[in-house]
Amino acid sequence: MIDSHAVQDMLRALDEFGRAQREIGARLARSMDLPRAGIGILRYLYATAEPVSVGCAAQHLRVDLSVASRQVSALVDAGLVRRTVDDGDRRSRSIELTETGHARVDELKDHVTALMTDMFSDWDPHELSAATDHMAALARTIADHQDETPAPTQGGSPHDLQTV
Repeated sequence: MIDSHAVQDMLRALDEFGRAQREIGARLARSMDLPRAGIGILRYLYATAEPVSVGCAAQHLRVDLSVASRQVSALVDAGLVRRTVDDGDRRSRSIELTETGHARVDELKDHVTALMTDMFSDWDPHELSAATDHMAALARTIADHQDETPAPTQGGSPHDLQTV
């Protein structure tokens, strides 16, 4: 059985990591003049290399469809993403990167790689590899349980996952 203190420590670490991730995302967005909230969609579209529905993007990013739709609209307005209509089903719309969007994600990848290389320059390659393995295992475990609703604890809501 896992000690509840260890779980609380992990939740605090995840909370800190989330804040650090948001700070890096905001810094990258400012330095590259990109909408911060849309960076995930840009990277997803780059990785898929083919048109996808907004729903698929939302599911991949684990955000609500309305959130993804707003992010896509900002990216369309910025000329980084285009919406297309499926000829077979006129109700179906897809999104894909524009040439400008593709070029900006190439720049983003280079910028992120340089930033992270600098940030972790004093880490031993084995430490970095172990950290990567642990983060991947955490993500897999959380994803494996994403449809489960946590049980309420001591008067709290199942949505109150904040650490004490």
